[in-house]
Amino acid sequence: KQWYQRRVRVSRMVHVLAVDQGTSSTRAIVIDCTTGSIIAEHCEALASIFPKEGYVEIKPAEILATTYQCIDKAVEISIEKGLTLGDIVGLGITNQRETTLVWDKVTGEPLYNAIVWLDNRTNETVKKLIAKTPSKSANHFQDKVGLPISPYFSAVKLHWLMENVPEVSGDNVIFGTVDTWLIWNLTRGDGGKKGVHVTDVTNASRTMLMNLHTLQWDESMCEFFSVPLRMLPKICSSSEVYGHVAHGKMTGKPIAGNLGDQQAALFGQQCYAKGQAKCTYGTGCFMLSNTGTDIVQSKHGLLTTVAYKLGDEPAVYALEGAVAIGGEVVRWLRDNLQIISKSSDIEGLATSVDSTHDLYFVPAFSGLYAPYWDPTARGLIIGITAYTSRAHIARAALEAVCFQVCEILQSMDADSGVPLQCLRTDGGMTQNTMFLGLQADILGIPVECRKESAEATAMGAGMAAAKALGVWNVEVLPGGAVQFNPTVSVAEREEKIKRWKDAVQRCRNWSV
Repeated sequence: KQWYQRRVRVSRMVHVLAVDQGTSSTRAIVIDCTTGSIIAEHCEALASIFPKEGYVEIKPAEILATTYQCIDKAVEISIEKGLTLGDIVGLGITNQRETTLVWDKVTGEPLYNAIVWLDNRTNETVKKLIAKTPSKSANHFQDKVGLPISPYFSAVKLHWLMENVPEVSGDNVIFGTVDTWLIWNLTRGDGGKKGVHVTDVTNASRTMLMNLHTLQWDESMCEFFSVPLRMLPKICSSSEVYGHVAHGKMTGKPIAGNLGDQQAALFGQQCYAKGQAKCTYGTGCFMLSNTGTDIVQSKHGLLTTVAYKLGDEPAVYALEGAVAIGGEVVRWLRDNLQIISKSSDIEGLATSVDSTHDLYFVPAFSGLYAPYWDPTARGLIIGITAYTSRAHIARAALEAVCFQVCEILQSMDADSGVPLQCLRTDGGMTQNTMFLGLQADILGIPVECRKESAEATAMGAGMAAAKALGVWNVEVLPGGAVQFNPTVSVAEREEKIKRWKDAVQRCRNWSV
């Protein structure tokens, strides 16, 4: 493999560019490999499509277009700040995981919109697949792939596409998650040069098709989901040279890092030691705890996944708790209920009241993920009185995110037997200091947020690329951490959690 890691004497400015392709936006940053500082960044919004109830899609061409725009603009900003193109030595990619794409490998044309990880159209497909297993259990394959049969994962979406879209059955059709789609297009040259069809172990571990033990596609899983092996990309490590960019301002530069977004954030938060954990607050919320080289199977509703693999080094694994609706609930309040004009308004609105006054909001818009894995649940706001205002709803929405993360933490503590002492955080919602205080109160442990932690996901992809190229020279990332400590009593916290769990039970078994 084209991978190596070594210390180098940096005699000039060396930087890497990282792309973070997310559900609601695409971002690119340029990172100084000697200081870890972010030199330039650019972001483009990305729109989702909701063609039917439960359907969530994105146009593949827009994913690609925003990626090119962000790369070129970040390079332009870097040059305006005094860098040369030669100072940027490579590229790393991180992406929204599980989102499923299929395209023609000859023409490059997508055969369907990208089916987003949040999409819930496959509920009936999941029921049929579970009934097909010998144990009639959603967890039948958990020991092999670490995941339950759920609408969340790529194999289920791909199975649906093959059953419902005739074009997907052709011999020239190939599959990929977003990383694969980007790398294939970025490396595809003019004159018919083929793109590189690859993924990494972190993204592959979210498909239900990769064996966690062999880190290769599992033939029995492919047979179960009726997926031909010829459709699938080659599985690589998270830190090696996959190919070189063939278009735009980064032409000729190596693509050398690739991780799913939540694993990239774990890496970017420098959670290298067993037992260290982080939570990313984006469209959804995702808490990962490093389990080292051990594959730990959860008994409390968590997922077992690959955290990262650096070249030929052994894979590092993680336990993960996934929440479908995190920052998405703020977007919903803004766009659907229109009780705020912009996302940042929620902090002031929620702070204007001292509590929710026993109002609870369960944002199960597409069912519940960890630890329940219940696709029948639907959103619920309970405890409304004549006194309730939009401010109480806003505060309850923020608390809902905190409660969901709390339930994941409880599951992680139960699986590990060692309670977490401090939670590292990143993602867009961490810019809201009131929210971080609520999270500390509900968890009952300190919550830590670094100055540049909002960019931890992109930082992780850039670090993986820089390590593969041998140019990473940073031990500790810049920007001191701010710690938020619990301020409520144990009794108050436990009562609120009890009431939250009561609300959750009331929202279940609604969609049948």
